[in-house]
Amino acid sequence: MKKHKLIQIGMGVLLCFSLISPKMLSAEDVKLSFDHFYDYEELTQTLKAFEKNYPQFVKVQSLGKTHQGREIWSVILNNPKTGPAEHKSGYYIDGNIHGNEIQGTEVAIYAIWYLLKNYGETDLATRLLDERAFYIIPTMNPDSRDHYINRVADPNSPRTGLIPMDDDQDGVADEDGPDDLDGDGSITMMRKKDPNGYMIPHPEDSRILIPVRPGQKGEYTMLGQEGIDNDGDGFINEDPMGGYDMNRNYGYNWQPNYVQMGSGYFPFCWPETKATRDFLLAHPNIFGAQHFHNFGGMILVGPGANNFGEYPRADMSIYDYVGKKGEKILPGYRYIKVYKDLYTVYGGSIDWTYNVLGIYTYSNELDMDAFDDLAAMLGTQDEEEQDEDLARLLSYQQMLNEMAYYDLVLMGEQYTDWKPYDHPLYGEVEIGGVKKFGRRVPPLFRLVETSHRNAAFCLYHADQLPRLTFDEVKVKKLEKDLYQIDVAIENSRVTPTISFVAQQKKLHRGDRFQIEGNVKLLAAGRLTDKYRNITQKVETQENFLWIQRGIPSFGRVVYRLLVQGKGEMNLIYDSLKGGYYTTTANLE
Repeated sequence: MKKHKLIQIGMGVLLCFSLISPKMLSAEDVKLSFDHFYDYEELTQTLKAFEKNYPQFVKVQSLGKTHQGREIWSVILNNPKTGPAEHKSGYYIDGNIHGNEIQGTEVAIYAIWYLLKNYGETDLATRLLDERAFYIIPTMNPDSRDHYINRVADPNSPRTGLIPMDDDQDGVADEDGPDDLDGDGSITMMRKKDPNGYMIPHPEDSRILIPVRPGQKGEYTMLGQEGIDNDGDGFINEDPMGGYDMNRNYGYNWQPNYVQMGSGYFPFCWPETKATRDFLLAHPNIFGAQHFHNFGGMILVGPGANNFGEYPRADMSIYDYVGKKGEKILPGYRYIKVYKDLYTVYGGSIDWTYNVLGIYTYSNELDMDAFDDLAAMLGTQDEEEQDEDLARLLSYQQMLNEMAYYDLVLMGEQYTDWKPYDHPLYGEVEIGGVKKFGRRVPPLFRLVETSHRNAAFCLYHADQLPRLTFDEVKVKKLEKDLYQIDVAIENSRVTPTISFVAQQKKLHRGDRFQIEGNVKLLAAGRLTDKYRNITQKVETQENFLWIQRGIPSFGRVVYRLLVQGKGEMNLIYDSLKGGYYTTTANLE
C-alpha cells in the first residue's frame, strides 16, 4: 500500500500526492509548503529531509560558507543503481544569485520534489532520475535571501552579497542605508509637497504621481527611498549594505568596476561565485544549465555582451529548439538574447558556463509583475507604434490598473498608503508605496504555478540532453580471427554529445570509443556511404579512438572497426558530457 501525505500549497490549499513505496521513506516525511518563501533555516531543514528520506537518490553537501557564515548548500540527485553520476549527462540549476530574486530557490526545491515524488510513477521522472544526474544550488546568496525575507527590505534590495563595502568612501562601510521610518516592515518611498516640483497627483488616484507637462505647475517632488542621514554627511541612503553583483563576477568577458558596476576586484573574488565555479568544475559531465533570476518573464540566452560576437549558429539551433519550446511551457515568457533584447552584461554566469565549459545554458527571468501583467492584458501597442500622447495616456491607465491590482487582488497587503512624517532633513514628507513583496516576486497564490512551469522547462531541457543507443552492431568475419564490425550509434535528442563551441575552442576532451576483451583494434573509420562502402579514416589508439565531433543532434553515426581476436568483446562509448554507454559483440 502506498503512503500519502499532504502538502500545503498556494493560499492554504492542500495537495495530496503518492510516494512510490513506504520503503522509500523513513519515519519523518518531507513536508513542503508553497504559501511562503523558505528562509535559510527552513531551506536547510528541507534539504536535509530530502537526503534523509531519499538516501538512495539525494546527496546534500556544503560548498563553503558565506561572509556571514551560512553554508552554501548543493544537492546532487542520482540513481546509483543505473550508474555513477559522472557517467551520466548532468543538468545544473542555481537560483537566488541576487538576494532579492528569491523565487528561483522555490523552483529548485520544487524540481527536486517533483522528481523524487514521481519516480516510479511517471515515465519522465523515472527516466530522468535513471539517466541523468542533477546538480542544484537552491540559493547562491543565503545571506541576502535571509535578510530580504526576514528583515526590512525594498523590492529591489538587498541584491548583493552582504560583504561590507564602503560605497561613499568615507572610511566606514554600510553605515547609511535606507531606514524603515514608518515601521511597516518594508522600505518604501518618500515624497514631499513642493509647488516647484516636477510631479502632480494622477487625476483619478492621488496615490500615483505623474510627471508635469510643459508649462504645468508641479505639486510634489520624489525624494527616493525612505531613510535619514545616518552618518551626518548631508546625504541619504548613499552607503547601503554590500555593493557588488555576483552575476558580474564570472571569469569570461569580465570587466573592471568602471566598465561594469559591481564586478568586483577580479573574477571569482567572492565566496559565492568561487563556490559555484568549483562545483561546476568538479562535475565536468554537466551539459545543461539554468540560472534563475527575476523578473520580466524571459527565457534568456547569451551572449551577455556582443564584443566577442554571436554564439555559433550550430549551437544556436540547439538553443532555439529548446527555448521556443520553453515559450509554450511558460506562456507570456519571451525567448530572447541578453545583450540584444535586455541589456549588456559583462562577466555573467550564462556566458562563463557556455564559453568556458561548453554547457548549454539558459537564464530565466521569473514572473511578470502586476504592471507587466496588466499591460499585457490591455493589449497595448509597441511604443514605436504609438504617438507620444497615446503612449502617455496608456501609461497612466496602466498605473491605475496596477493600483487596482494592489487594492482588489492583493487586498492592500503589499501597499502602504502615503502618511505624513516629520523628516529631520526634509521636514514634512509623506511615506508610502509598494512593499518588498509587491514587485519582483509572485504573489503567493501564483508561486506554485511559477515553480511548476519553470521546473517543467528545466526537466524538458534535461530530457533533451544526449540519449544514445547502440542502434546496430554487425559482425562480419573476414578470415580466421579477423573481423569487420559496423557499430551504429544513434542520438535521439536535440543536444549533440559535444557543443560546437567546445569543439571550436577545445574546451574538453572528445568522446572516447573503446573496445575491451581478447581483441585488438587494427583500424577504424566512419562509414559515410554504406552502399559503396566508403569510410573516412579515424586515427586509433590502443583499442580506442577519439571522436572529436561527437554524435550530432538527432544523429546516427556508423563506425567500421577492423579487429583481431576471439570471444566476447565490450563496446564502450564514453562521452564526457553525453553519457557512458556499453554493449557487447561476439567474435566466433
